[in-house]
Amino acid sequence: VQLQASGGGLVQAGGSLRLSCAASGRTISNYAVAWFRQASGKEREFVAAISRSGGNTYTGDSVKGRFTVSRDNAKNTVDLQMNNVKPEDTAVYYCAAGGVVGSATYSTDFNYWGQGTQVTVSS
Repeated sequence: VQLQASGGGLVQAGGSLRLSCAASGRTISNYAVAWFRQASGKEREFVAAISRSGGNTYTGDSVKGRFTVSRDNAKNTVDLQMNNVKPEDTAVYYCAAGGVVGSATYSTDFNYWGQGTQVTVSS
């Protein structure tokens, strides 16, 4: 499966942004999907994940209550809704598929990655 992340850009603190991960090659309903982010000079961080059916979602502590992950298997997409963004949310955001998702989700478990989309939050 090939993944394409989009929707990044420049947003003011307190604003909202919606990222989308589109799949091609295979149907995304076959995979649990996660979002990770990597800020300059920092390690990759888990953001949110969703099970294959969409019945279970997980979010990282740093974004809990502000970010929501959802999927539309008919459209072959997984979205990340980012509300009340903060300057510390500035990073390249990646979607990934093919791994195990849960309260502990690790980037090393994922086989397929999108190219990343830059999110910059201004203060």
